[in-house]
Amino acid sequence: MDPSINFIDVQSPINWDEYFMCQAILAAYRSKDPSTKVGAVFVDQHHHQISMGYNGFVAGIDESKLPWGKDGSVGVEHQKYGYVVHAEANAILHANGNLAGSRLYVTHFPCHECAKLVASKKISEVIYLSDKHRETEMNRISRKIFELTGLKTRQLRMEDRMVDRLRDHFLHSIRDL
Repeated sequence: MDPSINFIDVQSPINWDEYFMCQAILAAYRSKDPSTKVGAVFVDQHHHQISMGYNGFVAGIDESKLPWGKDGSVGVEHQKYGYVVHAEANAILHANGNLAGSRLYVTHFPCHECAKLVASKKISEVIYLSDKHRETEMNRISRKIFELTGLKTRQLRMEDRMVDRLRDHFLHSIRDL
């Protein structure tokens, strides 16, 4: 019998960027925000997850007394914007270790407030999916912060083929329970 019979050439169907972005997407799914769900995952140089977060209210707060709406005809006190903690900030708050040199996978390009936090933590790179606010002043401020601190950014394109394989895997996994 050939002792090498069990040595099979295999490859992961998903690369590291796709893997951690899928985790950020799953974290975003946990958000109760009815209009914008954002997830963030910090990863070290060895491809180990350090922390993750999603946008939501302060942990433990009575959410029934706070608004999820964003109608600007009323003050910020009566909009979600006054109370929501962003995904990046939540992930930073929940990190148990040093984030310096880590990568941030986030479903939306960081706002200028989160950019300040991310740059201050000496993150090496931000990998994002959506940049729907690209033309706004706040986005330009985020980019300037990242540029001036030497923090790299790049947009990840998730191929339909990978998403289809992931869907098939997910459905197969839950049907086998």
